Amino acid sequence: MAYTTIKKPSDYFNTKLYTGNGSTQSITGVGFQPDFLWFKNRDETQWHQIYDVIRGIGSTSYYLSSNTTNAEASTTNSLTGVSSDGFSLGNNTGVNGSADNIVAWNWLAGGTGSSNTDGSITSTVSANTTSGFSIVKWSGNGTLPSTIGHGLGVAPKMIIVKQITANTYSWLVYHQEIGNTYYLALNTTDAKDNSVNLWGNTSPTSSVFTVNHVATNASGVDYIAYCFADVQGFSKFGSYVGNGSADGTFVYTGFKPAFILIKNASNGSENWEMFDTKRDTFNSSYKGLLPNTSGTELTNTAQSMDILSNGFKPRAAEYRFNEPNATIIYMAFAEEPLVGDNPATAR
Repeated sequence: MAYTTIKKPSDYFNTKLYTGNGSTQSITGVGFQPDFLWFKNRDETQWHQIYDVIRGIGSTSYYLSSNTTNAEASTTNSLTGVSSDGFSLGNNTGVNGSADNIVAWNWLAGGTGSSNTDGSITSTVSANTTSGFSIVKWSGNGTLPSTIGHGLGVAPKMIIVKQITANTYSWLVYHQEIGNTYYLALNTTDAKDNSVNLWGNTSPTSSVFTVNHVATNASGVDYIAYCFADVQGFSKFGSYVGNGSADGTFVYTGFKPAFILIKNASNGSENWEMFDTKRDTFNSSYKGLLPNTSGTELTNTAQSMDILSNGFKPRAAEYRFNEPNATIIYMAFAEEPLVGDNPATAR
């Protein structure tokens, strides 16, 4: 049995760095036509911009921002299209500010999407079962609980849900490590919460996930979900317990991570944080970006971690990712698998 079905992780997830020109430009080198794109201007206080192929990318594109509860907004001068190897941009400062350093994280799903009737609510799904990622859109019917088809064929380990036609509710996160009675909010520092029965106390199955609150199923309101499943050698959605030491907990992923998103699920005052190996090309990694804020890239070398051939290891007593006895949840995607045709090497 092969260690992983994905020999080249960058065929499914890739981080692209570029310099804005304040005008228009086309960016190549992604390696595929992206279906889900997440942009952040590293140098300026600008909102995150998140796009996907189901909500619409083209001369008019529709974006969400992970640092706000805002409904989706349309734009004609930001992301203006995608191609077989990248994307095109207008003059919007958030994605193309003059001389600014920008990062775009790119995922491959399954194209424009198709109807899925696995759940009690029909959804539109763009799924890539090889990489364990799907984009899911539905219109709420107000019936609680209801189920939504996700198209992955295996149970997702992490789901991020956002209202797209209303401003009321946060970005709501299901993560297997905190269970089906809790949730996190991507746009806040809040710790895991169970004040509402968001998922109906029901874990996702190989075909559907459950929604049980107006935040995820209000009548006539549209929603988007990004669903992620573990794929050996490519992606992992787990947790670890912090130890508050510069010799932090080693977290085994089975691959060299290209991208890590982390949240201290126990602490209600700690930000989410994102690391990747394009912005930090050697250890220790310290250039964090915070998805729940519009702030610029962090550059504090005292708040760092090592990205290794088979996982990662905090190298600071930073509470965001290494508070003593706290549960830290993460999502990670591979740069290289641990073994295979192109096995991982140390940095």
